[in-house]
Amino acid sequence: MSIVASGASPLPSTPDGKGVGPLLRGWREQRRVSQLELALRAGSSSRHISFIETGRSRPSEEMVLRLAEHLEVPVRERNALLLAAGFAPHYAETPLDDPAMDALREGMERLIQGYEPYPALVVDATYNVLAANQGIAMLLDGIPEALLAPPLNAMRLTLHPEGMAPRIRNLRAWRGHLLAQMERQVALSRSEPLRALYEEVVAYPVPGPGPEDEPFDAVPCFALPMRIEHDGQILSFVSSISTFNTPMDVTVSELAIETFLPADPATAKYLRSPVS
Repeated sequence: MSIVASGASPLPSTPDGKGVGPLLRGWREQRRVSQLELALRAGSSSRHISFIETGRSRPSEEMVLRLAEHLEVPVRERNALLLAAGFAPHYAETPLDDPAMDALREGMERLIQGYEPYPALVVDATYNVLAANQGIAMLLDGIPEALLAPPLNAMRLTLHPEGMAPRIRNLRAWRGHLLAQMERQVALSRSEPLRALYEEVVAYPVPGPGPEDEPFDAVPCFALPMRIEHDGQILSFVSSISTFNTPMDVTVSELAIETFLPADPATAKYLRSPVS
């Protein structure tokens, strides 16, 4: 499965007409950083930070970016801060099918194809699947067409009662892991589309505990496996998520590559066999 086209989203807007000061204060409070601590990190003074947050002082473009960096504000929201301060967005948002992204697309495709026969996929900030290899396609055998219609969404496919959920033998533990992951991301990014997705999937019905469901503290501490049934075989995977370091584009900043490594020799042998 090749990288799918993606369109650029509209430029971010300032919520409820807020200026840059209240927005920065919101990010600082969410990160639980005091004005003094932020000032020390950014090479400023707590008085200046206070003046910025109350609107008594207009920060420079450099200061907005510096504060956003130290508050670990997502790249998309850094553009929103700049717009609220009266500056142009600093980070481009290039569609993934733009020719300028050719090297990135080809690199990701080579990466996930080279990972075969193990599953690997590329998702965006709301878990829409942009690319997947044959290992993922194998796990999706028999999924209803309605769930496979674009935009394909990894969380929806995994947790929907007509998707992969009935096949996951430790569903309650794996579901808990995925929902906790989404909760952290919603808190960090303040993404309304991600929050809407979370509210959708958390409402999916969950069957009672199965024979292999176990509490988190009973799972080996190095990683929680996903145990899923495929053609009568129980496959066990641990997942790893990779993102790009110091991205300079909104689109790139929101990409994640998730790979699934066999958690036991039986799974590895099955995936490497000609009939898998």
